[in-house]
Amino acid sequence: MTELLTTEEYKAIAAALTPPTQAFIDGSFRPAISGKTFASVNPATREKIAEIAACAAADVDFAVEKARDAFEDGRWSRLHPSERKEILIKLSKLIKRNARELAVLESLDSGKTIYDCEMVDLPETVNCIKWHAELIDKIYDQVAPASDNHIAMVVREPVGVVGLVLPWNFPLLMLAWKIGPALAAGCSIIVKPAEETSLTALRIAELAYEAGIPAGVFNVVTGGGADVGEPLGRHMDVDAVSFTGSTATGRRFLRYAAESNLKEVTLEMGGKNPAIVLNDAENLDRVAAHVVNGAFWNMGENCSAASRLIVQSGVKDALIERIIAHTREWPMGDPLDPTNRVGALVSPAHFEKVSGYLSGQKILLGGKAENGFVQPTILDITDRNAAHVREEIFGPVLSVLTVETFDEAIALANDTEYGLAASIFTANVKRAIRGARALRAGTVTVNSFGEGDISTPFGGFKASGFGGRDNGIHAHDQYTQIKTIWVDLADDHDEAVD
Repeated sequence: MTELLTTEEYKAIAAALTPPTQAFIDGSFRPAISGKTFASVNPATREKIAEIAACAAADVDFAVEKARDAFEDGRWSRLHPSERKEILIKLSKLIKRNARELAVLESLDSGKTIYDCEMVDLPETVNCIKWHAELIDKIYDQVAPASDNHIAMVVREPVGVVGLVLPWNFPLLMLAWKIGPALAAGCSIIVKPAEETSLTALRIAELAYEAGIPAGVFNVVTGGGADVGEPLGRHMDVDAVSFTGSTATGRRFLRYAAESNLKEVTLEMGGKNPAIVLNDAENLDRVAAHVVNGAFWNMGENCSAASRLIVQSGVKDALIERIIAHTREWPMGDPLDPTNRVGALVSPAHFEKVSGYLSGQKILLGGKAENGFVQPTILDITDRNAAHVREEIFGPVLSVLTVETFDEAIALANDTEYGLAASIFTANVKRAIRGARALRAGTVTVNSFGEGDISTPFGGFKASGFGGRDNGIHAHDQYTQIKTIWVDLADDHDEAVD
């Protein structure tokens, strides 16, 4: 288990860091072709960390060209699977060796607590890369049933050049979720990190090159959505795009694909995820701990956050009492203080958005916002059409809704445009399974909050997802094409001789 340092030690590491500032293309750092830059700002202090290359369409074109060259000449795509595996395992070891530096860099850039970066994000990032590396030579192709005169082979091939568009809430972990299977499959990649959080993606690209991933295979192009994301989505020589972020932006990538080369598109998007607690739920203190973690982990900046608590009336008061007690155990403050569990929201714009949801409802706890920090807030809501219930807040705000019956709880949980995650707490096994089957969500947890793990597919129904899944073996489907090879074994030559 990771040993946490003191605040002073983390600040000393931060002071000694030299963040990467340029795009990484064809094995080296490069300024934007235009020479333009943008500021990377620490959300907790509002201080500038670095000036980052502000790339544009010309940089995307250059990166795609180099990625295509690398893919076509086979320096990675045709490397033996065992060789790709060894290189990715080496990358996972380099990330682990540099984990503390990466954790501090991630915290400075995103406002995330060093506690989460050290205890959750970095270990899971390392595990994700290693897991997909180990899978490379364990996914078998198939032979379809055919006659004695035929062999039908069904084989996987890397899809080609892939754009990977990342969110700002889990910069490192979402990078790992995408580069792990994409590189394992043999693709060349162009990573577009969120403008707010570019630093760790650049550092990982550098480590990947050090691990032995050839030049041109792993590229990072930094900049805004209009300047980099859209040209990447519209590029005629990009074979696929995997995107994690808002539903509104995800819809744009579908348009970009439709209006260009019909590239493959996979979208993992928003959520308004319910946590259902029924009257027969056991150990309310444990239930409360799960609800609090689901609602306030990563400041609620989480697409699978349990932002709607749907609770039966018979247990509501006792549960809320325990939820409030557990929430008080989540101190807010300096992200580099390892005792804090709630850090700063990622940007002033996002802070203003989340702050706008703190009024107009009965506040049970919290409700204050200042200088980029929003207190964990619990709202008791009777209007089921309120914006707090309908809209993805993406902040530390838990909306409590009261129901009388199991059927009412399920109907209310499904009454949303989203369908990413859900949880149900009950001691009745049959009711738990019935509820899990009825909930329209890609991941349903029973008597816990969670997203599964690296071995289970992650993605959503409805406006939460499109085209595929992250994690598990299923993630590799995004980055491969299925080909049928039909071999005719009829011996025409022998018949002619006879």
